[in-house]
Amino acid sequence: MVSKSIDTQVDTLDPARVAAQPMVAPAAPRKLAKVPFVELADGRLQGVVSSGSDIARVYVASITAGAHGLSCSTNNNRPCGGLTGGYGCKHLHALIDEAVLQYGQERVARYLRVEVPEGSGIAQSLNGTRDPAPAAAVFARFLRHLTYLELPGTSTPIPELQWFPAGVGR
Repeated sequence: MVSKSIDTQVDTLDPARVAAQPMVAPAAPRKLAKVPFVELADGRLQGVVSSGSDIARVYVASITAGAHGLSCSTNNNRPCGGLTGGYGCKHLHALIDEAVLQYGQERVARYLRVEVPEGSGIAQSLNGTRDPAPAAAVFARFLRHLTYLELPGTSTPIPELQWFPAGVGR
């Protein structure tokens, strides 16, 4: 007999072994123009950040959980000029800010395994080094995410999304 509640079990499940993750409401509303895509996945905080100077350029930025490896490059795999040594570029700072809005500071800090002192932020608490990460997979997921926005509204199931839980009591 299982005595733990479902909420307690969800907190202790290994994400790599679970087919469907529980949906978490955003901690705060966020604008998608600067950072249209942010996720905690593959052992990294990662996402797509708009250039700011060129509308056709985006950056794929990521921070590795635990080691805090910092990576930022364009969608064409050109390294970000602002990322030097262990100092995060403006794209990484924007990614962290949006992740905190999306998931909350406590959850992002816990995922990255970083201690954040009272009154400080995640970016100031990282002790990372430059560690290039593969940008193609993150950018491909972002583009795939965009295709769902182009679908017409429907109440019928989308076959490739049927593995998501549709409701309680099935």
